[in-house]
Amino acid sequence: MRLIKGLSLLALLMAVYSCKQPKAQLALSSDLTQYVDPFIGTDGPGNTYPGAVVPFGMVQLSPDNGLPGWDRIAGYFWPDSTIAGFSHKHLTGTGAGDLYDILIMPYNSRFTADLWPDQEDYRPYSMFSHDQESASPGYYQVQLLSSGIKAELTATKRVGVHRYTFPQDDQSKILIDLGYKLNWDNPTDTYLKLQDEHTIVGYRYSTGWAPDQREHFVIACSKPIEAIDFYSDGNKLQSTEAKGPNTKAEITFKSTEGEQLILKVALSSHSIEGARNNLKEECADWDFDRIAEEARENWNDQLHLIEVQGTELQKTIFYTNLYHCFLTPSLHSDVDGWYKGADGQMHQAKGYDKYDTFSLWDTYRAAHPLYTIIAPAKVKDMIASFLSHFNETGLLPVWSLAGNETNMMIGYHSVPVIVDAYLKGIPMDAERAYEACKATANSNAWSLQPYKELGYIPYDLENHGHWSVSKTMEYAYDDWCIAQFAQALNKDDDYSYLSERANYWKNLYDSQSTFIRPKDKNGKFLAPFQAKDYTEPYCESNAWHYFFHVQHDIPGLIELIGKDAFAAKLDSLFSYHPEADDELPIFSTGMIGQYAHGNEPSHHVPWLFNEIGQPEKTQEMVRRILNTQYSTKPDGYCGNEDCGQMSAWLVFASMGMYPVNPADGIYHLNSPWLSEAVINLPNGKTFKIVTENQAPENHFIQEMFLNGEKQTKLTISHADILKGGELKFVLTK
Repeated sequence: MRLIKGLSLLALLMAVYSCKQPKAQLALSSDLTQYVDPFIGTDGPGNTYPGAVVPFGMVQLSPDNGLPGWDRIAGYFWPDSTIAGFSHKHLTGTGAGDLYDILIMPYNSRFTADLWPDQEDYRPYSMFSHDQESASPGYYQVQLLSSGIKAELTATKRVGVHRYTFPQDDQSKILIDLGYKLNWDNPTDTYLKLQDEHTIVGYRYSTGWAPDQREHFVIACSKPIEAIDFYSDGNKLQSTEAKGPNTKAEITFKSTEGEQLILKVALSSHSIEGARNNLKEECADWDFDRIAEEARENWNDQLHLIEVQGTELQKTIFYTNLYHCFLTPSLHSDVDGWYKGADGQMHQAKGYDKYDTFSLWDTYRAAHPLYTIIAPAKVKDMIASFLSHFNETGLLPVWSLAGNETNMMIGYHSVPVIVDAYLKGIPMDAERAYEACKATANSNAWSLQPYKELGYIPYDLENHGHWSVSKTMEYAYDDWCIAQFAQALNKDDDYSYLSERANYWKNLYDSQSTFIRPKDKNGKFLAPFQAKDYTEPYCESNAWHYFFHVQHDIPGLIELIGKDAFAAKLDSLFSYHPEADDELPIFSTGMIGQYAHGNEPSHHVPWLFNEIGQPEKTQEMVRRILNTQYSTKPDGYCGNEDCGQMSAWLVFASMGMYPVNPADGIYHLNSPWLSEAVINLPNGKTFKIVTENQAPENHFIQEMFLNGEKQTKLTISHADILKGGELKFVLTK
């Protein structure tokens, strides 16, 4: 009997609820970092980086190939063979070419070729081979073949640590390059100063996707600096400091064979003094190996929040994806709480850590619900970070980065993150949080004025028509979330009004084509219309994807179109394949019919078969995606990893569940991909997911038992997970 095909993810999530369990309670039974391969995602469209970082760290110290382009958004691209240096800030898995702050490159007299010989400013590089390169959580090393220098990287939360092992050379050098830029990034003002024989301080201000980025730094050198030259716009200065848009410093020294040099680079968005405090607090000594070991232990604590059993391949895929879930959001405040705010002013986070790098259009779907299970203390700080952004700008963040609002993508999806956290009991200033949600929804930002006035956004309205259908759909979802918040706080009038707005998606439903379709300002549907076309009214998607984007009211969508028509359309989504001459955009990857797993809008759709009594199709499709869209190769992601969303999908699905509506506390079930998963909960309980008859060909659920009691529901609640217990699946062909 093929009833309920997928309850396993829920147990796994429960074990992960807190990120602050004592090590003794975690009872580390093995080194789970051995199953993490940071090179997965560095090829193909994944756009991840392999460098050194700790969970949710401010510093992402990673190699840069030095070449621009879409494939090198994260600074590093597996097929490349050059390294231009190691910079301290990187985005993981996005399509945005920004950051790459404070590049450091060791070199010597052996190799003096210029990476960009057509430019006046000299930038050395080195050849490298993957055979002499390795990475693990919190650590990266590579042999720079052109110079014979071995480079090793590790990090604390706010400090990047370099260790370079040199050959004998009278002209060994360390280049600190603040003018280095890549893709969208462009420095506007930089500063370098030799403070004493071991210390260089400065800042790098830049613009790019995030328009006002500020990184202050303190660089501590283990070897006395005896010879240093400063440059501005390629010109050597007779000074011990440099200021301008393009500055750099070059340290020169004689090295003996095997001599090691350590650099500690502390960052702060607030000030040089803030960076100095961060360095003193986090990295007072010069013990590189100890720092790397602490980073590894930190990662083990995080990874052991979910302990799984499966094949070696499954464990590598699972733990690499879980690792990627913890790379963002990134810490933004100093040890004393100071940070540069989205209003351009300096602020102090009191009683919480300020986080940024919120890719909310992506991560509200699965990554943030995952954090509510495995990292609720971090969620508390993330909500406080949202509210500080609201205090600074009057709006909640959309896609915030480096103390900026980029306004990239659509929706005000900090709302479902806040509402989900509140309804799950995560502490917050509820009245202030509600005020922020309501004020954001009632603003006139992001085409909200016509949305409020007309009940949809017309495609032909000047300055508002871009992504009109997608905006209407996503605003309606966010409004539903605020309505639930209002109801929980007994704000009845707001609940009624926002519940009405939550139905605005119906204003674009066309009964003739049975799609959600663009309308003009007079209420007429756009013609001609092809549902498979990627057109301006749809955000990185087409009408097939956004038809199913009613996460808060799937029953209403089914009722509107009819169950049989809905079932047929759902089947067609996965079977109506693009034709050879169809023009697919760069983000349409991981295609199964019209379904695009490489982008986010359809991530919940495989579970919708559960809603129409066809759970076997959910189980079959989820297993197909797991087996075909993820791998252990460098191109192991079928699309942009997107700050943890692509990874969180796998973490949930492999355990047997997924948050179709990310703010209702319900996880929809599928058959687990793993043989066992244990979620270690913060209350000392565990939630265990086990399978009987687990095999590649067995992806249907025959029976399911929760704490020994037979279950037939296709969902499990967040509250049920937190109680602890065991969920057992009996699988069949």
